[in-house]
Amino acid sequence: MSATINCKEFADYFAVPVQNKMNPAYIFEVEGKPHSVEEYYLNDLGHIHHSKLSPHLLEEPVITKDIYEVAISLIQMFDDLDMKENGNKAWSGAQFVLERSSVLVFLPGLGEINYMHELLTNLVHKRLQVYPLHSSVALEEQNNVFLSPVPGYRKIILSTNIAESSVTVPDVKYVIDFCLTRTLVCDEDTNYQSLRLSWASKTSCNQRKGRAGRVSRGYCYRLVHKDFWDNSIPDHVVPEMLVIHFVYILCWGSGRSVGALAVSGQREDENPHDGELTFLGRVLAQLPVNQQLGKLIVLGHVFGCLDECLIIAAALSLKNFFAMPFRQHLDGYRNKVNFSGSSKSDCIALVEAFKTWKACRQRGELRYPKDELNWGRLNYIQIKRIREVAELYEELKTRISQFNMHVDSRRPVMDQEYIYKQRFILQVVLAGAFYPNYFTFGQPDEEMAVRELAGKDPKTTVVLKHIPPYGFLYYKQLQSLFRQCGQVKSIVFDGAKAFVEFSRNPTERFKTLPAVYMAIKMSQLKVSLELNVHSAEEIEGKVQGMNVSKLRNTRVNVDFQKQTVDPMQVSFNTSDRSQTVTDLLLTIDVTEVVEVGHFWGYRIDEKNSEILKKLTAEINQLTLMPLPTHPHPDLVCLAPFADFGKQRYFRAQVLYVSGNSAEVFFVDYGNRSHVDLHLLMEIPCQFLELPFQALEFKICKMRPSAKSLVCGEHWSDGASQWFASLVSGCTLLVKVFSVVHSVLHVDVYQYSGVQDAINIRDVLIQQGYAELTEESYESKQSHEVLKGLFSKSVENVTDGCAPFPMKDDEKYLIRILLESFSSNKLGTPNCKAVLHGPFNPYELKCHSLTRISKFRYD
Repeated sequence: MSATINCKEFADYFAVPVQNKMNPAYIFEVEGKPHSVEEYYLNDLGHIHHSKLSPHLLEEPVITKDIYEVAISLIQMFDDLDMKENGNKAWSGAQFVLERSSVLVFLPGLGEINYMHELLTNLVHKRLQVYPLHSSVALEEQNNVFLSPVPGYRKIILSTNIAESSVTVPDVKYVIDFCLTRTLVCDEDTNYQSLRLSWASKTSCNQRKGRAGRVSRGYCYRLVHKDFWDNSIPDHVVPEMLVIHFVYILCWGSGRSVGALAVSGQREDENPHDGELTFLGRVLAQLPVNQQLGKLIVLGHVFGCLDECLIIAAALSLKNFFAMPFRQHLDGYRNKVNFSGSSKSDCIALVEAFKTWKACRQRGELRYPKDELNWGRLNYIQIKRIREVAELYEELKTRISQFNMHVDSRRPVMDQEYIYKQRFILQVVLAGAFYPNYFTFGQPDEEMAVRELAGKDPKTTVVLKHIPPYGFLYYKQLQSLFRQCGQVKSIVFDGAKAFVEFSRNPTERFKTLPAVYMAIKMSQLKVSLELNVHSAEEIEGKVQGMNVSKLRNTRVNVDFQKQTVDPMQVSFNTSDRSQTVTDLLLTIDVTEVVEVGHFWGYRIDEKNSEILKKLTAEINQLTLMPLPTHPHPDLVCLAPFADFGKQRYFRAQVLYVSGNSAEVFFVDYGNRSHVDLHLLMEIPCQFLELPFQALEFKICKMRPSAKSLVCGEHWSDGASQWFASLVSGCTLLVKVFSVVHSVLHVDVYQYSGVQDAINIRDVLIQQGYAELTEESYESKQSHEVLKGLFSKSVENVTDGCAPFPMKDDEKYLIRILLESFSSNKLGTPNCKAVLHGPFNPYELKCHSLTRISKFRYD
């Protein structure tokens, strides 16, 4: 029994009437002889940090840096306390002979656990084994707290209130209690549940104190002042919602909307059936889940996605089976992103993960427990919990079968869009079941996003702040920091900011890259981004005889594809591909259709044809060398392509590597092919100077119609086939409207010279596949700039502007600094630069959190 239960309250509650009075239940007490546990407060710890422990009352629940330092000092003091208790026999030279007792630290949440863990990790030579204990930590990691520490080491357990009563570690001698907790509260207006930091009650803190003194004398250190404990810490936890209020909401307040009870609104004597269970109410009464999840199941039956709804209901009723290993949250998050696809939904991620696990079991791939555990570790899924979900899933299926509700595993034949349609229906059902908790996408402030990202593509770019002077010297460190997110294509250093752009697969449709989500998640997880740097004065002092200080405000672009570091002074963003546009009217061949209105091609005019012919001849006259390293995505190399029976090499970019082959994208033509790895060749540096000639196009002023929109974002298969038939196998004339992030927004015409030109957008609209829409802010801005430039007969157009001339001395100084840094002429960096971010204003601002469910994708 818990040591903090109020026995009198329970006895009075279960009282029985005897002779006209209520007799409370009997209380049986079994006396024990627990070891004493001494209590200490901040007032008693002045000898540790006397200068920072002013006796004041804390009105707001918070942990300051000073209080963290007190906890760290306490842990270091326990060695002296152990020696004192053991009569100075605990030491033999510099080694412990006796075991060092364990320490249990109570913290309110995972963020605080992470911070405390980092502080303890920085205590070198202290021989500490630190274990986190949190509900989101994998079960295998939770079990580590019961392991005996290595002889001579002290075990430190950093725990939330999960260790208050459900976990007993027998060797705990010291308890450090921050007296804080996170309480689940519900907003009355939005019905949104959230965890709020608050002071723990005295009963909870006493329960925590009882974790010490199980096998020997114990010590409990409460990191609050004694008078604050006496006067401000609550005695008990006050329930947020009384039972009678909950019953009212369940049965009457929401009865009409849920439909579980018959409610007519008339007087009871006029309608005697008011308050009776409806059919829906009888179904909900048979399900061991809450009313929202029960409603989800019923709606799933009605709309034909019952199986998915049963999985979600079972998973949300139990513990989340996604594992978030300590210090590996980013990897766990990436796994969840992969399972959710483009839905941005935790619920759909649960469905896909469960179905994948179930399919692997049915195929016999997880026949042995070891195989299943390895699969779980690889996919960051806790096998024990997903098995519990499977048991509840089967029970729910059995219970609803009595109402003639059954899972239908059949799917329509020859419907390639079935998966997308089902997902869209499921999202609608989720919105209905969890109403009024929902997530909406608002309109982004495009002008603000353009300004904050300096014209960079918000779907591929994040920005960092507090970049140190001469930040381009540390571009390799910065690339390494983001390697766990995705392949970095380029970094633009602009004063105290750095714009990190990730590589985008040129054959995929427009969408925000997972790498951007991963980078933003790094910021949310407060992953430390630090650079080892030199001070600006040190750099300027060691590079004598050169005025390098002028580089402090120079925009510098690091291109990882071309392996170049160059000064960059432009009024808008630049792009190699768009530099090939020297006219607003282009004749092209289409080589790759990404989706309706989005395609790749290359110019077939005489001038461009001559450029390509000359480039191909020069490449194939050389003696080509194999790649010096194993190919990886985004690598620019030379790849073969069979043209008219003759195999020749062309410039290419690696898209994927699978086994002994790779899929490559030919950057001068826009098509792709599979190539054996041993046929890929190294590209000489001189062939990287010419801009890539393939162009990416998007038909302007067009969007999918309701007829051709699948799952809220995909073009229908019929629209895709119709568009491909219009643009394939014929020469097209395009009129450039704007250039946005390397993509040419255009009007596209079929023109044979015999009949009038046919506008392909008009054809799609006439067929009902598309409808007119306005262009984005960036596209309109680029259009105005293009009109101005071409009206002045400016030949070179780059994403809406012409570059300013580069100064050779700046490029020379950059090269000198980079050589000095790489050869260690500047010495070892002796400073730390802590970066802020990463940020993506577009992604953060365009989401309107009006009424957001706790099941949101976070």
